[in-house]
Amino acid sequence: MLLLDLSVTLYQTLCFPIYRIAKVRRVDYLVDDRKHLGYLNIVERFHCTYCSYGSGLLAYTAEIVARTEQYFCPIKHARQVLHAHSRYKSFLAFGDGAL
Repeated sequence: MLLLDLSVTLYQTLCFPIYRIAKVRRVDYLVDDRKHLGYLNIVERFHCTYCSYGSGLLAYTAEIVARTEQYFCPIKHARQVLHAHSRYKSFLAFGDGAL
Protein backbone atom coordinates (compact mmCIF):
# COMPACT_ATOMS: atom_id res chain seq x y z
CA MET A 1 0.00 0.00 0.00
CA LEU A 2 2.86 2.36 0.72
CA LEU A 3 4.24 1.78 -2.77
CA LEU A 4 0.83 2.52 -4.31
CA ASP A 5 0.53 5.66 -2.19
CA LEU A 6 3.96 6.86 -3.26
CA SER A 7 3.31 6.02 -6.91
CA VAL A 8 -0.04 7.77 -7.32
CA THR A 9 1.08 10.79 -5.30
CA LEU A 10 4.22 11.12 -7.40
CA TYR A 11 2.20 10.60 -10.60
CA GLN A 12 -0.25 13.37 -9.84
CA THR A 13 2.50 15.68 -8.54
CA LEU A 14 4.45 15.36 -11.78
CA CYS A 15 1.71 14.91 -14.41
CA PHE A 16 -1.37 16.83 -13.26
CA PRO A 17 0.28 20.28 -13.56
CA ILE A 18 1.38 19.48 -17.11
CA TYR A 19 -2.20 18.73 -18.20
CA ARG A 20 -3.76 21.33 -15.88
CA ILE A 21 -5.78 18.73 -14.02
CA ALA A 22 -6.86 19.78 -10.53
CA LYS A 23 -4.92 17.85 -7.90
CA VAL A 24 -6.68 15.50 -5.52
CA ARG A 25 -6.30 16.54 -1.89
CA ARG A 26 -4.88 13.51 -0.12
CA VAL A 27 -6.12 14.74 3.26
CA ASP A 28 -9.74 14.50 2.02
CA TYR A 29 -9.38 10.74 1.51
CA LEU A 30 -6.92 9.56 4.15
CA VAL A 31 -8.64 10.19 7.46
CA ASP A 32 -7.14 8.75 10.64
CA ASP A 33 -9.56 9.71 13.40
CA ARG A 34 -10.53 6.29 14.78
CA LYS A 35 -7.39 6.14 16.91
CA HIS A 36 -9.04 8.69 19.19
CA LEU A 37 -11.76 6.25 20.23
CA GLY A 38 -10.97 5.54 23.86
CA TYR A 39 -12.72 2.18 23.97
CA LEU A 40 -10.38 0.52 21.43
CA ASN A 41 -7.42 -1.50 22.66
CA ILE A 42 -4.01 -1.33 20.93
CA VAL A 43 -4.76 -4.19 18.53
CA GLU A 44 -8.12 -2.71 17.54
CA ARG A 45 -6.52 0.70 17.01
CA PHE A 46 -3.90 -0.83 14.75
CA HIS A 47 -6.58 -2.61 12.72
CA CYS A 48 -8.67 0.56 12.45
CA THR A 49 -5.65 2.55 11.33
CA TYR A 50 -4.69 -0.09 8.76
CA CYS A 51 -8.24 -0.37 7.36
CA SER A 52 -8.81 3.37 7.33
CA TYR A 53 -5.51 3.92 5.50
CA GLY A 54 -6.24 1.15 3.00
CA SER A 55 -9.78 2.21 2.15
CA GLY A 56 -8.81 5.90 2.06
CA LEU A 57 -5.85 5.14 -0.18
CA LEU A 58 -8.02 3.22 -2.63
CA ALA A 59 -10.56 6.07 -2.74
CA TYR A 60 -7.72 8.59 -3.26
CA THR A 61 -6.25 6.45 -6.04
CA ALA A 62 -9.66 5.99 -7.67
CA GLU A 63 -10.19 9.76 -7.77
CA ILE A 64 -6.76 10.32 -9.35
CA VAL A 65 -7.52 7.68 -11.98
CA ALA A 66 -11.02 9.15 -12.55
CA ARG A 67 -9.58 12.62 -13.21
CA THR A 68 -7.00 11.11 -15.54
CA GLU A 69 -9.68 9.19 -17.44
CA GLN A 70 -11.87 12.29 -17.64
CA TYR A 71 -8.99 14.21 -19.23
CA PHE A 72 -7.73 11.58 -21.67
CA CYS A 73 -10.73 9.41 -22.56
CA PRO A 74 -14.13 10.56 -21.26
CA ILE A 75 -16.09 7.89 -23.13
CA LYS A 76 -18.43 5.43 -21.46
CA HIS A 77 -17.89 1.72 -21.93
CA ALA A 78 -20.07 -0.36 -24.25
CA ARG A 79 -21.42 -2.39 -21.35
CA GLN A 80 -22.62 -1.18 -17.97
CA VAL A 81 -19.96 -0.56 -15.33
CA LEU A 82 -20.95 -1.87 -11.91
CA HIS A 83 -19.34 0.85 -9.77
CA ALA A 84 -18.57 3.82 -11.97
CA HIS A 85 -16.85 6.83 -10.39
CA SER A 86 -18.68 10.13 -9.91
CA ARG A 87 -17.27 11.68 -13.10
CA TYR A 88 -18.39 8.82 -15.32
CA LYS A 89 -21.97 10.02 -15.81
CA SER A 90 -20.74 13.10 -17.73
CA PHE A 91 -18.69 11.02 -20.21
CA LEU A 92 -19.74 10.69 -23.85
CA ALA A 93 -21.80 7.66 -24.79
CA PHE A 94 -19.95 4.72 -26.32
CA GLY A 95 -19.91 5.09 -30.11
CA ASP A 96 -21.04 8.73 -30.05
CA GLY A 97 -18.41 10.28 -32.30
CA ALA A 98 -20.11 13.69 -32.44
CA LEU A 99 -18.32 16.28 -30.33
